[in-house]
Amino acid sequence: MNNSVLFTHMGNLANLSKAKTRSISPENLDGAKEGGARAEIGKGNASSAAEHLGKGWKVNPFIFIKKDETVTIADIKESGSIQHIWLTPTGQWRNIILRIYWDDQEHPSVECPIGDFFANGWQEYTQVNSLAINVNPGSGLNCFWPMPFKKRCRITIENRDVRDMHLYYQIDYTLGDIPDDVGYFHAYFNRSNPVMRGDVHTILKDVKGWGQYVGTYIAWQVNSNGWWGEGEVKFYMDGDEEYPTICGTGLEDYFLGSYNFDPSFCKPNTPKHYKEFTGPYAGMPQVIKPDGVYHANQRFGLYRWHIADPIRFEEEIKVTCQALGWRQKEEGFRYAQLQDDVSSVAYWYQTLPSSPLPKLQDVDDVEFSIIPDN
Repeated sequence: MNNSVLFTHMGNLANLSKAKTRSISPENLDGAKEGGARAEIGKGNASSAAEHLGKGWKVNPFIFIKKDETVTIADIKESGSIQHIWLTPTGQWRNIILRIYWDDQEHPSVECPIGDFFANGWQEYTQVNSLAINVNPGSGLNCFWPMPFKKRCRITIENRDVRDMHLYYQIDYTLGDIPDDVGYFHAYFNRSNPVMRGDVHTILKDVKGWGQYVGTYIAWQVNSNGWWGEGEVKFYMDGDEEYPTICGTGLEDYFLGSYNFDPSFCKPNTPKHYKEFTGPYAGMPQVIKPDGVYHANQRFGLYRWHIADPIRFEEEIKVTCQALGWRQKEEGFRYAQLQDDVSSVAYWYQTLPSSPLPKLQDVDDVEFSIIPDN
């Protein structure tokens, strides 16, 4: 028996290890052994609620993050692996930025609005019941992507919103040896608003190194009538130039659905409608329909995890998708290039050092219109 970190799944759940389990939260800010529940009355953010009970009674379960402030919520200076992240943030999720840094690299390997990272890109809660991301009522954002590191893990939250926020969080991890052949977790956010005519939306670009692509989340707003998901998702790998090695047959096919996510194609006499679904590897948990008052055109949230089928690359990878629908012609139909609002998150593992991610767009280019508070 050794102290190596096991990337646990049902198949090896019974295998014992000397790896040490730790957890960081506002009640144990550095994850120290026997370091939890030590906040003093008067110093914790819930002191007034706990003052009649005293120290040890949920004195500091959350933190405040002021507008335009960046806070480090974890800084682990040993080898280990993040196993689970739970967050409950207030504020506009597109303006709250999650960053993760590995092994003293100056640039982050994860840089993403918090809602999109957790497959909730539209500031409206929707349940996600998948293996990698789990979102539960009322705003429980959970991540189960394993995230190994050999020297250091630093996690920050930036509040780019116009208001102060508060954050509940818990980061569960193990300390122990990391095998040489593991990759480091990365995530990249990009938005095309809109996708320009004749262009495509880029999900991932400029990635150099050895690794494997493991997931995609897309928040899609349709800016025209009709079906919007004919576009192909394409993977360019290891020297591909004009043509990709992997080319799907349509957006709904890539997200493991078919026929416009519309059950009426297979059920005669059923009214046409989009059907939400959420599963271990893929889902479209979110369909937001206009209400005739404040909501814009239809919005969709979709995820696809390549857990059972990672896309492996040795030197480089680029991923794109087309915004494509239909228009009528004299007989039948032809493809129509769309100018929709498309945001995406790419998830992958790769070796270090990694290149800096493309610069995150500023607040005005990232945020979307929301319904104002009354």
